Amino acid sequence: MEDPEELAKAVSEAASRDGRRLAIVESLTGGLVCSDLAASPGSSEWFRGGVVAYDRTAKHGALGVPDGPVVSEPAVRTMAEKAADLLGADLTLAVSGAGGPEPQDDQPPGTVWFAITDRGDTEAWVEQTESDDPQDVLRHTRIRSLQALLKHLDG
Repeated sequence: MEDPEELAKAVSEAASRDGRRLAIVESLTGGLVCSDLAASPGSSEWFRGGVVAYDRTAKHGALGVPDGPVVSEPAVRTMAEKAADLLGADLTLAVSGAGGPEPQDDQPPGTVWFAITDRGDTEAWVEQTESDDPQDVLRHTRIRSLQALLKHLDG
């Protein structure tokens, strides 16, 4: 499934069944994933909210991301863990990446780091999109974020 609206609806149904409270912390996607979830049916029952920290200073200041690259595993792990605490969520997804067309933090365009904190356990992974076009990178990241949430809820 690759339609964001359908994925968000599936996440909503799974979260309603599961009972976990979800939160999102976004950089690269600038609130797209939060918007998808907030617009899905029943979201007021399980969606705790989101944080959009697009600027490097916001990530370091508001979310306590360690000094250094923000397109990195330590950055997304910290983002997910801090947002989970801040918003009182059981399942929190964080995303940060080099949206293109230029590199960021020595990462090529299309590099996207994800992290999920699920009841205190955090995992992180990196993906490289096939395109360095910013709109393609955003679409890929939006879809993969929703798919990751759905996998954790249905897993």
